[in-house]
Amino acid sequence: MMADTPSSPMNTPCEHPNSGASPSLSWPDADINDSDESDLFSISWNQDYGCFAAGTSHGFRIYNCEPFKETFRRDLRTGGFKIVEMLFRSNILALVGAVANSHYPPNKVLIWDDHQSRCIGEFTFRSEVRGVKLRRDRIVVVLEHKIYVYHLMDLKLLHQIETVANPKGLCCLSYHSNTFVLACPGRCKGQVRVEHFGLNVTKSINAHDSQIACLTLTMDGLLLATASVKGTLIRIFNTMDGSSLQEVRRGVDRAEINSISLSPNVQWLAASSDKGTVHIFNLRVRVFGEDSVIHPNYVQGPALLHQNSSTALDPLISPNTGANPNSSLSFMRGVLPKYFSSEWSFAQFHLPENTKFIVAFGSQNTVLIAGMDGSFYRCSFDQVNGGEMLQKEYIRFLKC
Repeated sequence: MMADTPSSPMNTPCEHPNSGASPSLSWPDADINDSDESDLFSISWNQDYGCFAAGTSHGFRIYNCEPFKETFRRDLRTGGFKIVEMLFRSNILALVGAVANSHYPPNKVLIWDDHQSRCIGEFTFRSEVRGVKLRRDRIVVVLEHKIYVYHLMDLKLLHQIETVANPKGLCCLSYHSNTFVLACPGRCKGQVRVEHFGLNVTKSINAHDSQIACLTLTMDGLLLATASVKGTLIRIFNTMDGSSLQEVRRGVDRAEINSISLSPNVQWLAASSDKGTVHIFNLRVRVFGEDSVIHPNYVQGPALLHQNSSTALDPLISPNTGANPNSSLSFMRGVLPKYFSSEWSFAQFHLPENTKFIVAFGSQNTVLIAGMDGSFYRCSFDQVNGGEMLQKEYIRFLKC
């Protein structure tokens, strides 16, 4: 059985980022195809949610969200990519080939400079790559049982993290330059491991009784949102001390949570599932002296306002926004089952069921939704009254 370790050498750069181009390592068999007939393998947002990348059976495509437009595409004869990870809006991407890609197998990560049309770094592993995340200073590669953290400039290995079986490649990062936080499944079912690399602090959070299905961090890494394979509850945690800050309910029936997103001002949470509904929740988490947690004092850690009683949290809700609805029997909390005191979604948008959609927050009070059926939606929600969201835009970006 092959170990989940990189082949020797540990990483195999095609060439140093500062060296000259190698003709043999440029984009192979480029074949720009104007046809939209491609299978969609993956969709993923960039770090500021202003763009998303689509891995297809022929290559990949990059789209801008507001206004919506295809920025560029790269098509190949050799096959497509199952993972396409952008680095903000730069020309650097991380690519992992699909199984049918004859040139780039799924156990290899390419760091691609699209401006120069060449590979500037390469990692080869003994098992399939499950996920890749980029920061301006780091490359994170996720295998099923292990995560590797590399320095972006020289491709040196910095950290190794062992995880429970992680076939979905779950991992999320903070993206502020002054913080580096990584969250991933821990070594036990339902556990999340949080690494504060700048502080040399590791936190293990027992988030759920079942396996972790989805997780995301705020841009500064101080808040974590998680869902389990049951898909009924979403929980928000303080990553510094592991404390639970809020719990919201998507529904009662089991569902697969495909995506969780936190708004830049940390006032809203969006979630999508295979049930075909995007839910918006109002967050009741604040930092002392600020309206958001965009620029907290990272060294001291977040001074988060939270208590176990939702009554004590109610004054923290902004006066110009609504609150998540509760059951009419929530006054009997502690007597009736926990279900009756749950916080339900504040706003909703209905989509086709059994299709994977990913969500993000756009400008003002809008939500961006991209689907594995090749669809893109932009919706708005009423910040005071909630309810059904209003569809503002629908685009078929790929014919699947």
